[in-house]
Amino acid sequence: MEAQRGHTNRRRFLLIAGLPLLTVGAGLTYLMWPEPGPRPEVRTDLEPLNRRLGPFLGELSDAHWLGYDIDDKSDDRSIPSPDSRIRVVGVAHLPAGGAAAITGRPDHAFAAAGAPSDLPTALKGYLPAAATWQHSPGFDAYANGRGAAGQASDGIPSGRYLFDTARDLVHFDVLYLFT
Repeated sequence: MEAQRGHTNRRRFLLIAGLPLLTVGAGLTYLMWPEPGPRPEVRTDLEPLNRRLGPFLGELSDAHWLGYDIDDKSDDRSIPSPDSRIRVVGVAHLPAGGAAAITGRPDHAFAAAGAPSDLPTALKGYLPAAATWQHSPGFDAYANGRGAAGQASDGIPSGRYLFDTARDLVHFDVLYLFT
């Protein structure tokens, strides 16, 4: 009878000691598992860009851009947000002289800016290394206001625009909030 009790105590000990270890191991695995993150393909279609950005930039051409939901983790481990945040980021050509016409407006006070930061890896090859970028917080506010005045179905924009006058390029990084 005594041997039976020792065997039961060992099982109980293994269960009591093993269950927390198993729980901690499962929790660490969950936390350390790499999240897939957005892997959108580079797009070149112009209609969505010209519809959203064309009213204040002009007709865009030769665009390379990404559009994706920055909150979409593509797994079922989180509760979905009631709001979507769609990032539209890329580079496009403006009509000839378009960048100079925009940056030359004194009411926007453009100044030299560094290269775009937080650029998705898929787009890095489409921005010329020798570009001389110009930025204006005033133009950003103007463009975001013009975008917000557009269709409500296009979301509420918050974006940053950089211009290279030598190449008539615009780099855009816009976040659309859909509520």
